[in-house]
Amino acid sequence: MKKAIFCWSGGKDSAYALHQILQAGEYEVKYLLTTINGEFQRISMHGVRESLLEQQAVAIGIPLLKVNVYQDSNSEYEQQMAQTLLQAKAEGITHVIFGDIFLADLRAYREKNLAQVGLEAVFPLWQKNTTQLINDFMAQGFKTITCCVSDAYLDEQWVGRDINQQFVAELPTQVDACGENGEYHTFCYDAPYFKQPIAFELGEKVYKPLVIKSTDAVCSSDNQTQGFWFCDLIAHSISP
Repeated sequence: MKKAIFCWSGGKDSAYALHQILQAGEYEVKYLLTTINGEFQRISMHGVRESLLEQQAVAIGIPLLKVNVYQDSNSEYEQQMAQTLLQAKAEGITHVIFGDIFLADLRAYREKNLAQVGLEAVFPLWQKNTTQLINDFMAQGFKTITCCVSDAYLDEQWVGRDINQQFVAELPTQVDACGENGEYHTFCYDAPYFKQPIAFELGEKVYKPLVIKSTDAVCSSDNQTQGFWFCDLIAHSISP
């Protein structure tokens, strides 16, 4: 079986793509790999707390690899990522798996960077119909909540909402069903392969102007985007 790293954002596309990989049995996923804003201890761009990410990894049962970035630059991100991937390659890992669906520029960027360290990219959801994906996602019992929305498409009322049939039915027509153009991002708190759901509560909603940090952290390339609404998700402490 091929050894792989799974590039884990903590959101629904990652969660569903990992489900497909685990079911297919072609790859042995050795690590979940996530980029962290080292200063704020949150997942880059999505803003989800590192403590919630760690609880996801425990629920899934796959070790977590973190790439910490501090300077908010592409060069720092690429350097840290390359170093981490080379260490993984030394352990016999040959592939890196992503949950991207149809952002061709981002796929090309990922493939170029992986080629430089001698690894191969895998995209299990590539070019699949996003309406079918979100419906199957819900039907299989995944649970997820919006943690970040772009103000080019959605306003404050859309952040901190569970993804369900009502959510999908109410989406504006210009919004992709899976938010693949950066319209919204999510935190997955339960999945068929989670040992237990992630317990959390909603914190405050915060608006932040757009800041381009790195290619992997861009929420949207739409030039109408002025900023993003974030909903802070606060982990419940785990009893010993």
